[in-house]
Amino acid sequence: MSTNRSRTSGFTLVELLVVIAIIGVLVGLLLPAVQAAREAARRMSCSNNFKQIGLGLHNYHSAYKQLPLHGAGTMSPTIDYAWRSSDICNVERLSFLVGITPFIEQQSLWEQISNPRDNNGGTPAIWPAMGPTPQQISYSPWATDIPTLRCPSDPGRGLPALGRTNYAACMGDSAERTTTGAWRDNGTVGSLPNEVLAEESRAAHRGVFVMHKQMKFRDILDGLSNTICAGEIATDLGDKDKRTINLNIGWNFLRNRAPTYCRDMPQDYVDPLRPQFWRATAPVVGATDGRGYRWADGFSNFSAMFTMLPPNQELCTQQNAGNPGVYPPSSRHQGGVHILMSDGAVKFITDSIEAGTAASGGTASYPIFRWRRPGDASPYGLWGALGTRANKEVIQEEL
Repeated sequence: MSTNRSRTSGFTLVELLVVIAIIGVLVGLLLPAVQAAREAARRMSCSNNFKQIGLGLHNYHSAYKQLPLHGAGTMSPTIDYAWRSSDICNVERLSFLVGITPFIEQQSLWEQISNPRDNNGGTPAIWPAMGPTPQQISYSPWATDIPTLRCPSDPGRGLPALGRTNYAACMGDSAERTTTGAWRDNGTVGSLPNEVLAEESRAAHRGVFVMHKQMKFRDILDGLSNTICAGEIATDLGDKDKRTINLNIGWNFLRNRAPTYCRDMPQDYVDPLRPQFWRATAPVVGATDGRGYRWADGFSNFSAMFTMLPPNQELCTQQNAGNPGVYPPSSRHQGGVHILMSDGAVKFITDSIEAGTAASGGTASYPIFRWRRPGDASPYGLWGALGTRANKEVIQEEL
């Protein structure tokens, strides 16, 4: 008589540990690839958003024979300066993004903005058509996040920002008078009459967009495919990233300085352990004044960029975020930023783009607040040439 003995098969403890180790190694190898694939998808989505904005700009120009006004809106005769706050008008401070809302599938939002709006028992009882100044949080259109204006790679959400934007108007290679632009207010600035300010604006503002001035494609004499119309910006996360929060160096200290002034100051406000960030003790602007925090606000900090310093360099302003300053484009993508050319093409520009000796603070440095002589070549190399609309610079490189 024979006895059948049953034997239970399975993994030994050693075999199980080996299998777990192999799985761990495979996950470790695959995870960077998965993350890279996700970022590539986000970057493509960001580019598509920018293309949508470009189409909106061209459709707007086709409908109205001009680009949307940067610095548009309503005015009260009691307002004497462009930076005043108001609940009865928006002090002609609206960004170009407000004008294109009907052209980027935001018709319902445009109708809320363009008509008087109930304030739900607040003061004033009725918001005016085109809204108050853009910092007013109680006016819900200004606090609305528009998906087309957001880059998926940017994690910034919620307060202290209102509605954020990752896309900003290109205003050229000079920060002179960019708060007032071509606007003739009821007073003077620094004892200078409005006629002098307007003359300085005409000479200094060489980008596709000029604050308070009607611009058309015919003004872009260098060619639509050779001129930057808008650039990408990263929004602030409250971490003192020097690309997204301004170093505040006080009133008038940026005049006659090179664009690298905030980087080269003897106080050395850059954190040596985290070179992309300001020190914890560095004087920065207020928490509500982060980069891109108000999509509807035409001030440079919120919806504009310049071609002085290359992409992803530090922000620097005098006194507060409502003043002119150094505002390069920035992004959460690796190595560069998206830019929108005036012909609607979206390009990726690397941080290492040639920007001349002026941008690096060399002996040929050019003051960021000095207005240019009309027609002068940009002192900021290829980068500056791409940002100016009518200087007859020849672009010989493929972007």
